[in-house]
Amino acid sequence: MGGGKKKQSLSQMTKEKAPKEPKNKEEKSGAPQQKKTLGLTMPDLNNKKVLAELKGLRVLTPSVVAARYSIRLSVARAFIKELEKRKMAEYVSGGKNLKVYKLLPQ
Repeated sequence: MGGGKKKQSLSQMTKEKAPKEPKNKEEKSGAPQQKKTLGLTMPDLNNKKVLAELKGLRVLTPSVVAARYSIRLSVARAFIKELEKRKMAEYVSGGKNLKVYKLLPQ
């Protein structure tokens, strides 16, 4: 059913196969990339730098906060809930999986 291997022509047999070049820069260096560990501590709400950075965002979602501060998604959700509890953020819309908040002017 499978048949045999196709015969190569003379020109194909004489050509040397070049080794494949790595596509990514990480593969070129040869050093294994270290995994980035995500933080388990919530950013400080009293820090002016954190609040200024949050004001620059158009929308506030747990995934945006988690990516911005390199924290876990569950910690980012708790951070946004704390903002909402302190009347610093307001729920705008969302469903079961995605919740969108906006920062209230202070």
